[in-house]
Amino acid sequence: MPTGSSDMIRRRAFRRTDNYMPGTLKLKLVEEVLPPLEPTSVLIKVHAVSLNYRDANIANGGNPWPVLPNGILCNDAAGEVIAIGDKVKGLLIGDRVGPITDTKNISGREIGRSWLAADEDGVMADHIVFDENVLCKLPDHLDWNEAATIPCAGVTAWSALKGMSIGQTVLIQGTGGVSVFALNLAKAAGLRIILTSSSDAKLKQMSERYPGILTINYSSTPDWDQEVMRLTAEEGVDIVVENGGTGSLVKSLKCTRRGAVVSQVGYLSKQDPADLRELVPTIIDRRVTLRGINAGSKYDMEDFCAALSAAQTRLHDLIDKIFPFAEAEDAVEYVWQGKQVGKIVLRL
Repeated sequence: MPTGSSDMIRRRAFRRTDNYMPGTLKLKLVEEVLPPLEPTSVLIKVHAVSLNYRDANIANGGNPWPVLPNGILCNDAAGEVIAIGDKVKGLLIGDRVGPITDTKNISGREIGRSWLAADEDGVMADHIVFDENVLCKLPDHLDWNEAATIPCAGVTAWSALKGMSIGQTVLIQGTGGVSVFALNLAKAAGLRIILTSSSDAKLKQMSERYPGILTINYSSTPDWDQEVMRLTAEEGVDIVVENGGTGSLVKSLKCTRRGAVVSQVGYLSKQDPADLRELVPTIIDRRVTLRGINAGSKYDMEDFCAALSAAQTRLHDLIDKIFPFAEAEDAVEYVWQGKQVGKIVLRL
């Protein structure tokens, strides 16, 4: 028999309306029956959910992969285990946990993929049920809001910066959740940082928050790749956290040191294959390793949480704004409009 408060059979959740017309509501609050608690599953009381651009993109019909009709949004959550199945071995009542983003990606060697909020329901609910195999324990020193930023944005930034070394230079694009997470990790690791944005106000805010970083407004400096080369004495950067996709990728490659790494973490710009005409010759010429970052595995998340715990690193500086759970629609629109500098969190 399950252990704990498993008699709760209903939950509140925000499901997508799948109405992509401008000005229409993208979410609907529903009360529904909880999924059954299987022998190896746990019931989690959610305390915080954090949003990513991906969530706003899915809600507005822009996801390039198929999604579950009217699915529950979001893949970043932090909560407390309140009931466990009778065959659960690694978790206890009261444990602080969050699910991994790709529930098929345990070790990193799996063939399939299954993303929360895409081909299965996400976590924008007051209670969620998951198999213990896809859950990670979250650092005890973080509050719920901080912990909720880890599974997608945090693990993505962690994966994007793999292989970095003290003294190297990293180019980070944008001021969204993954970018600000990567900036924090890079600064803690002793990297030189160049940050780009189309907003002078955001760049000023980030420069004041993180003294010593170099900044470029890519809107007022269209040849921003040349400016990166100038800032690095024509040597180029060692690693790029690439957020734009086709609109910026070739320029990102052109401002690297030969043998550098470009971590493709997003596709925020308008995607046009014509922008990639120089892709192959540029990769060959600069001997760049271009790697796709799809968040990370369960092992990656465990490693990241262990690193945060060992250094007692806090993440509150990453949070731009906290919305009440009831204002999920406003939070999604805030992200869709690109107003955030860092992470947006729903507090339950």
